[in-house]
Amino acid sequence: MPFPWTRWNPSFAAQALLAQVGVLTLVVGVGSALTAVLLGAELEQQYQQRALTIARTIAADQTIARHVAAGELSPDVRRRTEAVRMRTGALFISVTDTRGVRHAHIDPAHVGRAGTVTREVLLNREVVAIEHGTLSTSARGRVPLRDEEGAVVGEVVVGLSANAIDDRLGHLLRAAMGFMAGTLLLGVAGVAILTRRLKGQTLGLEPRDLADLVRGREAVLHGIDDGVLAIDQGNRISVCNDAAARLLGTSPAPGTELGQAGLPVGLRELFERHRPARGVLVTTTDRTLIVSATPVTRGERDLGLVVTLRDRTELDQMARELDVVRALSDALRAQAHEYTNRLHILFGLLRLGHHGEAEAYLAELIDDPLAVEHGDGGRLRDPYIRGLLAAKNATASERGVRLHLSDESFVPSRLTAPLDVVTILGNLLDNAIAAAAGGGRRPAWVEVSLVAQAHSLDVIVADSGDGVPEDLKDTLFGPGITTNADVEHPHGIGLALARQLTRRHGGDLKLAGTGGTECGAVFVATLPGVLDSADDSAALAEPAEDESIPAIAKESSS
Repeated sequence: MPFPWTRWNPSFAAQALLAQVGVLTLVVGVGSALTAVLLGAELEQQYQQRALTIARTIAADQTIARHVAAGELSPDVRRRTEAVRMRTGALFISVTDTRGVRHAHIDPAHVGRAGTVTREVLLNREVVAIEHGTLSTSARGRVPLRDEEGAVVGEVVVGLSANAIDDRLGHLLRAAMGFMAGTLLLGVAGVAILTRRLKGQTLGLEPRDLADLVRGREAVLHGIDDGVLAIDQGNRISVCNDAAARLLGTSPAPGTELGQAGLPVGLRELFERHRPARGVLVTTTDRTLIVSATPVTRGERDLGLVVTLRDRTELDQMARELDVVRALSDALRAQAHEYTNRLHILFGLLRLGHHGEAEAYLAELIDDPLAVEHGDGGRLRDPYIRGLLAAKNATASERGVRLHLSDESFVPSRLTAPLDVVTILGNLLDNAIAAAAGGGRRPAWVEVSLVAQAHSLDVIVADSGDGVPEDLKDTLFGPGITTNADVEHPHGIGLALARQLTRRHGGDLKLAGTGGTECGAVFVATLPGVLDSADDSAALAEPAEDESIPAIAKESSS
């Protein structure tokens, strides 16, 4: 049967308290014992010196020395030594001559009897010691008794009771023990407070729980693909796993202040609000992140905020590719329908003999700026741009908006990053078509200008809408901000994504106009290095700098 104490498993705080109390008790106990030994030795030495001093005083009395030297058992010797004993509280005082005959003793019956004489005293030396005699244990001092010429004629022995030493030692030890007991109690109280604070700082967890928690934390933080970023109650970074450092492009060290961690603005604002959040979109230089925030508490204590980061960039890339494929499919379907209608019209005109009308109709088709052009002589060489414009033209027509390609548009080479350019242009056109359709100007229109400058592409999109509201100017390109009036299908990520893509290529997307007498909003995107430098058609003449921006955009921006 196991002993009861074998099943006792105290907490770490209790173990720490018991260990520290044990150490304090041991220290106090050893200190008390050492103090007792030192005090006892000191008191013995003091009493021995006191006995020696009394003996010297008696030995200095020449009257006693003369009587002892003469061998006279004089009552005066006994009277003088007894007077000294009474004044000093000595246990006994004994005076003997060199033969050992006692001339003075506490017991008168011993006067005149033979005793012992210490050899060292006869050799003119003083002796002190703790000795056990017939009376009791005493501290004794032995001094030579000298005559006027300095010759040793006898011995003076003074004894002080050891009981006085014990009483004095006990008094001092009681005072020391009281002080040490107070010190022990104070130390125990301090240890209890320290243990309670330690328990509070570890949230009541035991060391084994903390070790398991650290192992689990490391395994989870570095074994998942989601980024984890956390701050403590002092707004300092406490956790940043590998995935978060990869997604954010920075790895703030634990203890870094939130304002100095180099986090994106949207993420920093989320931390500063210190509230729960789900599915918040945050854009970085080259990524779109889905962020969720969760405050961490234990009881009523605030422990900080934990944010999880998920990369939406790949999903957005797939969505953009799908949009491009869908746009091209819609464009092909619209073009097939458009070509069928045109062929039917031409067939009817020619069959009825209206050759002049057929020629005029063909000339009109050639002059259409959004017509699909073939060969190297076309203004828009890239098929992605032509397909997107054809698809957006069909969409704009369905909403009563006329999509117009400016006369200055000129793209003589293919795109090197067609998905990014089509995404930027598509987002700008979608916003412009929605703004024009919901605006007050009629007829509603959208004008797009695509101008190649060496290997760069300038994209300018203007619409006839009501412009950007004043309260959205400063936050227009932030995530969750939308100019789309379609409340049933809001997005709020198009402009932020478009600016992110332009800046990824070293360019920028800006709002050049916010609404005027001629048009609504005007957006200008600059995309360096998106045109194929190996395309021979890039050597074609480029439009003059003054003609690169449509007139409607110039008037709005001015």
